Amino acid sequence: MKVTLNGQAREFEEESLALPAMIELLGLGQQPVLVELNGAALLAREFSETLIHDGDRIELIRMVAGG
Repeated sequence: MKVTLNGQAREFEEESLALPAMIELLGLGQQPVLVELNGAALLAREFSETLIHDGDRIELIRMVAGG
């Protein structure tokens, strides 16, 4: 599957992938993230039911705390 992740082409072996699995593959499993899928912001409670498919555009932002 080919997707655009943060403006860059990215390939995954799977034909579709659950969003939490993709986040885990990217090494961000335990970090809070914001996700936009095909121009629509997702709520954290929607992550577990969201599938990523070939051609999707994903913006993924890691949240960090600081002052």
